[in-house]
Amino acid sequence: MKEKQKSKTGKSKLQLLHQYYTYTGFYTFVWQAVKKALPYIIIAVIAIYIINYFFNIEAALIKLTETLPSYGVLSFFFVSETLLGLIPPEIFIAWSGKMHAPWFYLSLLGILSYLGGLVSYWMGRTITKIPSVRTYLEVKMEKQLRNSKKWGGFLIVVGALLPLPFSISCVAAGIIHFPFKNVVLYGSLRLLRFAIYGLLIFNIL
Repeated sequence: MKEKQKSKTGKSKLQLLHQYYTYTGFYTFVWQAVKKALPYIIIAVIAIYIINYFFNIEAALIKLTETLPSYGVLSFFFVSETLLGLIPPEIFIAWSGKMHAPWFYLSLLGILSYLGGLVSYWMGRTITKIPSVRTYLEVKMEKQLRNSKKWGGFLIVVGALLPLPFSISCVAAGIIHFPFKNVVLYGSLRLLRFAIYGLLIFNIL
């Protein structure tokens, strides 16, 4: 049956998917989003580099995990994962590897990261209640929002699995009013990422 379908179109499923994304403007949408975000990313990277030049951020974070009690580290991590999630979770995963029950603490980190993303989603929803923001989104960002809603699941999956701030993806999903039940479903892949990273880092430690 699959072979007959392929023979009629002459294209594989991957080619058809690529064709669909091309026709619907997905690639253009992603490129425009990256192009708009690129200046801010560059500024953020430069700022972090400058701060790190005078003040070793990673060393300070490692020192923080060594100084705070476990509940303090977990609380700090939850706040970080809720507010933009700019602190690399790998530092906290390495911390969990030094605890007496590494997989237990890793599981807590994964759950907190996931919950932090869900809280970020509602932060995004709250932002849209500001009249000026709502007007801007409805008038000047109408086309972008329409496309974003179409591919919101992709946005969440990328944020959950790749080394990108999960919180930012969830805030964006909240702003475009992507269905919360889908955020809960796709966002659960965040737990998979922690499990994979745990396997890699624990084997190195």
